[in-house]
Amino acid sequence: MNLFIQELPASELAPKAVQETPPPGKDPLIAQNLQKEQYIGIIGLAIALVAAVGFFSRRVEYAIGLAVILSASLIALFLFL
Repeated sequence: MNLFIQELPASELAPKAVQETPPPGKDPLIAQNLQKEQYIGIIGLAIALVAAVGFFSRRVEYAIGLAVILSASLIALFLFL
C-alpha cells in the first residue's frame, strides 16, 4: 500500500469552522490584574539574590547594588530624553 496516495481520515479534534477570536480584554489565556503582584515578586527575588550573594561576599554585593543603581538611572535617563 502506498501511503503517499492514501488519503488520511479527518481528525475529530480538528475544528469544522473557523473560530472567532475573543473580544479584546476577555482572553481567558491572559492573566488580568496580576501585574502588581508580579512586580512585587520580582523585586523580592532580586533583594533575596543580593542578600544571598552579600552573605558570601560583601564586595560582590556592593558591585551588584552599584550596577542596579546605574542601570536604573540610565534607563530613566533614556526614557525621559
